Amino acid sequence: MNLLHELNDPIQYLKGVGEAKAKKFACLGIKTIYDLLTYYPRLYQDRSKVNRIFSLQNGQKETFSGIVIGHTNAAFHRKGIKLTKTCVSDGTGYVYLLFFGGYNMEKTLPLRTKIFVTGRIRRYQGEIQVTDFEYEIIDEKERELLHTNRIVPIYSLTEKVPASIGQRMIRQAVQQALEKFCNIKDMLPAEILLRQQLSDYYTALKNIHLPESQEEYKKARNRLVFNEFFLLQLAFGISQKKIATTEAGIRYFTCGKLVDTFINSLPFTLTEAQKRVIKEIMDDMSKPIPMNRLIHGDVGSGKTVVAACAALIACENGYQTAFMSPTEILAEQHFLTLSRLLQPLEIRLGVLTSSTKKRQRDNLLDRTKEGKIDILIGTHALIQDAVIFKQLGLCIIDEQHRFGVVQRAALKEKARDKDNQPITPDILVMTATPIPRTLALTLYGDLSTSVIDELPPSRLPVITRCRSEQSMDKIFSFIRQEVSDGRQAYIVYPLIEESEEMDLKAAVTMFEELKKVFPEFHLGLLHGQMKVQEKDETMTAFYNHQINILVSTTVIEVGIDVSNATIMLIEHAQRFGLAQLHQLRGRVGRGGHKSYCILMATEKIANMVNSNIPLNQIDDTIFKGAKRLQTMCETNDGFKIAEVDLEIRGPGEFFGTRQHGMPELKLANIIYDAQLLELARKEAFALLKNDPFLTDIDHQDIKKTFFYEFKDRIELGSVG
Repeated sequence: MNLLHELNDPIQYLKGVGEAKAKKFACLGIKTIYDLLTYYPRLYQDRSKVNRIFSLQNGQKETFSGIVIGHTNAAFHRKGIKLTKTCVSDGTGYVYLLFFGGYNMEKTLPLRTKIFVTGRIRRYQGEIQVTDFEYEIIDEKERELLHTNRIVPIYSLTEKVPASIGQRMIRQAVQQALEKFCNIKDMLPAEILLRQQLSDYYTALKNIHLPESQEEYKKARNRLVFNEFFLLQLAFGISQKKIATTEAGIRYFTCGKLVDTFINSLPFTLTEAQKRVIKEIMDDMSKPIPMNRLIHGDVGSGKTVVAACAALIACENGYQTAFMSPTEILAEQHFLTLSRLLQPLEIRLGVLTSSTKKRQRDNLLDRTKEGKIDILIGTHALIQDAVIFKQLGLCIIDEQHRFGVVQRAALKEKARDKDNQPITPDILVMTATPIPRTLALTLYGDLSTSVIDELPPSRLPVITRCRSEQSMDKIFSFIRQEVSDGRQAYIVYPLIEESEEMDLKAAVTMFEELKKVFPEFHLGLLHGQMKVQEKDETMTAFYNHQINILVSTTVIEVGIDVSNATIMLIEHAQRFGLAQLHQLRGRVGRGGHKSYCILMATEKIANMVNSNIPLNQIDDTIFKGAKRLQTMCETNDGFKIAEVDLEIRGPGEFFGTRQHGMPELKLANIIYDAQLLELARKEAFALLKNDPFLTDIDHQDIKKTFFYEFKDRIELGSVG
């Protein structure tokens, strides 16, 4: 049987379902047999151990069997609901099943009926009673039990699902589907199954829903996780092939003269990692295939300089660069940094945000359209219809996980060649958040990846400590000493204004308080609700040492580069994510001076962090907060921090919502299934090497399954 030919049948045609139940199943996203069989259990209950009635323990959930020997109908339960007590015996004792609601149990469970029961045991007024239970009749055909006396699957049921859809209905439908479609053809070639020691597809489906043992479950899960990763990596591989063979790219013939001049003009020496990544970019841009490359590295590893080299290659060949940043502050910072770095080369730069004044904006748009701007830096304002490039050849997207897929696609659509014809630009994606390899393969598997895994020699590790309010006087004395020695400091708060709902310090209020604490110093205030001009003036004053202490919210999280700043004090640090804390800490330690990050937390959390006891109970909110702060105190390595962050938050939350590209994985977990991900990618890319677009007759089931799984996402697949 073709894998999807009959599995695509509507679920209503399955025995025991019908049109009415099919509408209820649709509330779970189950419309076809394939949807049903890939609606995997969220957990399992082991009901295979059958106990004798005399040994049942009060308060425990247990499984037992027996024969129905009687029914007693109480007039009414105390809540006004009719109660039926059904007595079951196995010869060692008696149990009463409590049915509420006036069911005709004499007809449903006639005397002498053999049943299995799983439920919560309660000893009450001398009786053994069972509440919250499931039962199953042992019929004469000795049909395989589904709800008791086995490992039983438990499925997710959301609030939107009608109450009439229960675990029994789903299990029965799954069992029917497995019996009817037992001859499903496997989509994977036999050689892959043999090489990776995987179960066949039908066996995996059967044992993921109805496993007889833990071992069967593990084998089934491995096979189905491999399937998910294999199809995902096929999507990435096909996207790469599609771009390489069908989308016209730009081949830059002059590649490196401006870059050499630029590098020689820098007041510092590039790291070997930066040199390696620049070469990878040059190799990409010298080919007629569009570049799709991700650069990630730790805070302060020098990604902006590398991006500047890519822009210079485009500029040298007569093409413009769009440099899109997620915030106005970061866009302005990039503009200032690149203006300073590129000043000797007379490169024409502009910055466009939603706050750009009309006259300046109109002038900038005209110059961009005429090709008189080489590098246009901006926020999402760059994707507006009014922004027209004369010859856009390179798109640099910074902190790309903060942009949706549609926004990135809109920027890409603005690329034109010398004849004003649409072309596919080179794409360079950057992130200051180090990405664990498994997450990179899952989110960005269609991009070539460059890692800047080396910091400049001038970057000293930042000394990080966790303290509580009791230490505040000592901390203020320490800040006073550092600033008196000519250094600068950041003090960061989670809120702009005080909130009645949250007992947290706020930047505006504390700014006034801190001016009293440090009357001898100049303090500045920075937060997201200030006007752009005010933000620029504040940042310029801090950069020029006119402000000694900057009181701020997290708007300084990325991109701010003041080499003289040596102290980062973060209030209520347990409320921040690991990546955010690491980015904030990255604002100090940039100038060769010994630098410090002080994480302020509650006394309880600070004591936990400083106890040096491993914090592994990351399912608890307090422990999670303490684990984050302990990790910060233990390491400056952004890649190690990213791994812990991924472990604590899980892949779904690491970069936020699904609009930012996180694929739906029903079973796979990129943290625990990293080895399977690597194997699946290897097999998928090996298959595509010989059959790039799955035209081989032996690969048609793979192709059909692939298009079924990715039918809603294929169009945006090449956007990154």
